[in-house]
Amino acid sequence: MPGITGIDASEPGRIVSGVLDILRDGKGPEASARWASVCSGSGHCITACDYGVNPRFMLSLARRALKKGQPEETRREAGKKSFKDMSRGVKVLSRLQLPPALLERLNPSSHPERPEPPDLIFYTGCNMLKTPHIGLLCLDVLDRLGISYEVYGGPANCCGVLQWRPGDDTNSGRQGYKTIERFAQTKTSEVLSWCPTCQIQFGEISLPSHGGEKGPAFDMTMFAVFLDRHLDALKTMMTRPVKKRVALHEHPGALGVVDAVKRVLSAIPGLEVVDLHPPQVGYQMTSLRSVPDFRRNLVATVLKAAEEAGVTTLADIYHADHREFAGHSGQWPFEIVNFMELIGESMGLYREDVFKRLKTMRDVDAIVADTTDLIDAHGLDPEEVREVVLKDIIGEQHLPADRSKHAEVLAGKAQ
Repeated sequence: MPGITGIDASEPGRIVSGVLDILRDGKGPEASARWASVCSGSGHCITACDYGVNPRFMLSLARRALKKGQPEETRREAGKKSFKDMSRGVKVLSRLQLPPALLERLNPSSHPERPEPPDLIFYTGCNMLKTPHIGLLCLDVLDRLGISYEVYGGPANCCGVLQWRPGDDTNSGRQGYKTIERFAQTKTSEVLSWCPTCQIQFGEISLPSHGGEKGPAFDMTMFAVFLDRHLDALKTMMTRPVKKRVALHEHPGALGVVDAVKRVLSAIPGLEVVDLHPPQVGYQMTSLRSVPDFRRNLVATVLKAAEEAGVTTLADIYHADHREFAGHSGQWPFEIVNFMELIGESMGLYREDVFKRLKTMRDVDAIVADTTDLIDAHGLDPEEVREVVLKDIIGEQHLPADRSKHAEVLAGKAQ
């Protein structure tokens, strides 16, 4: 991050000492506060440290300490607003894409009583439900593998990160612990997480402080890593050739995920993975919120590099990235998909990417007209739908969809 953010890293020891000062009393040098505030969670620091320290967690605590300078009510209200905005977006966007019965698979209102614990929990997190075709493909693959599971996710099972960020650690812990306890009640031994934000929030913050000396009663594993673990079985099912040159949009923060995705995709007959050598930063698009100019430039750079590499397909890994890249469909000489769609294609599985179809309409009236039946089926308020579509579909575009404007963005002349 120093090269991206202009931090002078010539005296790293001094910056680290300043972070320790922040942890002690909430105050420290500007360079140390800046480092904590711009950290994108890439995770390179974790494996680089020779002393067993997790610097990513250290910086998360430093950001929390800096936030403690604000009044408690301010921090609490900021967390409530973030959670409310997320909940509304998830509720409306998921219902604009799936009928009630199908949505129930991903966001069940209840869970069945089982004589034996399920093999695992599939944890969607919250925002994955904005791109529900990805989640349905994950469940389809688990079904093919013959694995029993229960699905948890949505705002009712949040990880607590939205309260943690503004420094409301009381409500963050309350939310995260409730979710952990729901997981534990199933008596499963493994939780598959899709979202890297949730994986980091639980794995580095909530789970280590929950359960006393015994620790958590289950392991949390990223979904892609789990697929890689079952690659031998998947190979017997991924039998349909997918003759495509595929480039990945990568973020390294969830350790092991990118390598796992590459190994699984490389096992698909006919598919070639092309490496674009992108900057190795962040854990998904949302983790770059502190460097919006760099985030826009990164998207533009990846799209241009994919074109120059002559790929047929640009595949993203995470849901937040898919919401951005889906908006660029039709502007480039390659398709844009989530990597789960490629796995599904080879296994004969298909789920329509309704989000991409709606995103590329780029018109509120057209989107509302297209989804009228689902608006009625879910009893949604049409005015609320319009507000959410404007904010969370049309408004959430970091780089202009019109590629003719990208040169201006790269030159720093456009927002």
